Amino acid sequence: MPNLQWLLKSLLGLCLLTSLAHSAMAQTDTESGEPPSTATTEFETLVHELPKGSLSKRGQTIKALAMVNDERVPSVIEALQQGNLYADRGNPPTVAISTGKKKFIDALSGEALAADAAETLKRIPINNRMRGQLRTLLAAININHAQPDIRLKAIKQLISDGVDGDSVELLKTRQSTEPNTQVRDAITIAIALFNVESEDPAARLDAIALFSGSLEPEVRTKLKELAASDDNKDVRNKAQQTLNAIEDRIAVYRFGENVFFGLSLGSVLLLSAIGLAITFGVMGVINMAHGELMMIGAYTTWVVQQIFPNQITYSLLIAVPAAFVVAGLVGIAIERGVIRFLYGRPLETLLATFGISLILQQAARSIFSPLNRAVSLPDWMSGSMDINPVLSITYNRFYILIFGLVVFFVLMMILKKTSLGLKVRAVSQNRSMARAVGVRANWVDALTFGLGSGIAGIAGVALSQLTNVGPNLGQAYIIDSFMVVVFGGVGNLWGTLVGAMGLGIINKFLEPYAGAVLAKVLVLVLLILFIQKKPKGLFPQKGRAAAD
Repeated sequence: MPNLQWLLKSLLGLCLLTSLAHSAMAQTDTESGEPPSTATTEFETLVHELPKGSLSKRGQTIKALAMVNDERVPSVIEALQQGNLYADRGNPPTVAISTGKKKFIDALSGEALAADAAETLKRIPINNRMRGQLRTLLAAININHAQPDIRLKAIKQLISDGVDGDSVELLKTRQSTEPNTQVRDAITIAIALFNVESEDPAARLDAIALFSGSLEPEVRTKLKELAASDDNKDVRNKAQQTLNAIEDRIAVYRFGENVFFGLSLGSVLLLSAIGLAITFGVMGVINMAHGELMMIGAYTTWVVQQIFPNQITYSLLIAVPAAFVVAGLVGIAIERGVIRFLYGRPLETLLATFGISLILQQAARSIFSPLNRAVSLPDWMSGSMDINPVLSITYNRFYILIFGLVVFFVLMMILKKTSLGLKVRAVSQNRSMARAVGVRANWVDALTFGLGSGIAGIAGVALSQLTNVGPNLGQAYIIDSFMVVVFGGVGNLWGTLVGAMGLGIINKFLEPYAGAVLAKVLVLVLLILFIQKKPKGLFPQKGRAAAD
């Protein structure tokens, strides 16, 4: 009996301890920062319901899902809207988000799915009406996002899709607490676009007053509609006045955009012409193989990226000195092998370098094939900087503009501040006197030609970021390069800078009216007329060199 009593007491104590342990665990779960289990269960239930039923039922499930307070909701809705949400036929089904070619992550856990599990997934279908619904729902969710740029994007999406009564209430609630000025202005425009549909003319006039200065395309469309067909004369006049003021602002931004793209084209012309300005302007050599030296620099960039395929940013930084060295060595070989025997005979130099250009093109076809090669852009050069709805600047052209100016000023420092630059200027001005004071003119010629060729190789690196690399890459720029050198003044680097930027801007302002091809023809005609008046270009040489 004592043993039985002891056993009963032990069992009673064990039950008491178990009960206390369960109570403690429940309290710990309650005090932790985990989200409520009911919300999690509701989210999972609705996600599992998405692949089931008709499209109308799926639309109801989407609305219910948008009301759930879970951080995973936006990613699921966005994936469904973009056609990247998949599911299998399981019970419950596995719902996954596509992240690339045959790669999926679980929509609930965020973990990657195995390849065999991905084979059974099928895209969850939606129609165009549902896509619009999803865009609006996603925008409504992101209105209260922590990041201002996501809030701004969401509001612009609402403006694009059309603001309804429910969205206006959300916008008004957010407007009172929005700290970001740009987002707050966008909310004002969105609310005004809703109010401008009012039947009260006074409300429409108040909404039009808020449109002043807005560059959103939806605002301009609505103002054109009001100016043309509104029943109230005051509304029509106010809409037309506001529209005219906006169009004037747009014209200013369009002018600035043309200037930027003209400078961008000018930077490409500068990079392609600056090396030619040395070989043609300083040495008097008409190098028809200059374009092929640019091609060599572009192919060097492609080869470096093949060596470092996973380091695109660093491979581009490596390609700049590599292209300079490779193209420079090829240039020195051309000068030592051919051109040094043809000084003073410009026509024969032209024919010889034209033959060299054909040889280099065929060599590129034999080594790399005639097919174009694509060079990858690093992330920091991809995309564009949106200044406002009518003006954006592409990063690759912006950085190439900066790069071209940097190369120009570095070359100026080399020619003005180094021993090589002093010897180059001495030989170009008076070869006989330079030799008399001990300058080795032959080696100065080789190094000068190599310097110009190396800069052409650097120009090829820049061009590889704008277009595909192929054997004929340089042919598109050789004529423009000669035009820049002649227009700016033979042998004058400052003239090359002004000539390149000037021709680039003129070309971009002519293109909208004449087209790309006719614009180039008009630029050539204008250049010929200019040369008739000033044969030595914008900045002719002074001193002894001017008499040559």
